[in-house]
Amino acid sequence: MRPPTFKQLQAAARVAELGTVTRAAEELNLSPSAVSSTLKQLEENLGLELFERTDEGFKLTVAGQEVIRAEAQIDAIISELTNRIGELSGGQRGTVNLGVVSTAKYFAPFILRAFQAVEPRIELHLKVGNREEIMSRLENFTIDMAMIGRPPAHIEVEMEEVGPHPHVVIAAPDHRLAKHRHVSASALAQETFLVREPGSGTRMLTERILSQIGAAPKPGMEISSNETIKQAVMAGLGISMLSYHTVAHEVQVGRLAILRVEGTPVIRKWYIARNKKKQLLPSPLRFWDFMKTNGGKYLPVLDT
Repeated sequence: MRPPTFKQLQAAARVAELGTVTRAAEELNLSPSAVSSTLKQLEENLGLELFERTDEGFKLTVAGQEVIRAEAQIDAIISELTNRIGELSGGQRGTVNLGVVSTAKYFAPFILRAFQAVEPRIELHLKVGNREEIMSRLENFTIDMAMIGRPPAHIEVEMEEVGPHPHVVIAAPDHRLAKHRHVSASALAQETFLVREPGSGTRMLTERILSQIGAAPKPGMEISSNETIKQAVMAGLGISMLSYHTVAHEVQVGRLAILRVEGTPVIRKWYIARNKKKQLLPSPLRFWDFMKTNGGKYLPVLDT
């Protein structure tokens, strides 16, 4: 078996990421035939197929998943080397790759703006995804650190608390329970509950919290984004439990109401986490220290 080249790994990774040879070729500034030839040569060298060609597009085989994981790690090492050499040459420029679960995207930009005000020469990259996506990036070293609500079970990480993370039950402002000063958990049994997709940290936390407070609402639509859930709740399609940091603006302007359900708000914590196996360069370390010291200042505050 001939060892693969990084060029071959890149071609496979871009096809897996973008879904077609044509789009991968555009990303790599190559012709589609060149990308196809590179993939074919890589598969011949390895003696295994990396993709299943289906009507829906390319689907990774187990061997393909290993190749993509290797490419991500090598790319992270090259990026880290480039940054390290640049900083060792005497400049203070660098790059920070921050991953955030989708709930954190509502306040993360304010933290980045505050950091950039004191470190204007450091380039910031923000990756947003559900919990599974962000944990995968953390595991594969494609981000320096992540904003998360609880530690991952399968990755050894170092974490620092950033601040409180309240979760509330929301409804349309004209909902029958919106004006009640106290809502029992059992009252939610009459309500249709809108939830995130499986794999979402918000979905897992919601199910756990509802169980803890003894609420058993009727399952409603499964929706793949907080934004769509908010719109559905405003339209009167049901109620939901979301991070207050996701709905703070809509609550403040009166487009959503917080139901005063017993046992809520449930206060969790926000953490900044990094893979213990990843050595941070000076620029990410400065951001890490900034998050520990100042990150909590930019979290929306829930009036209780």
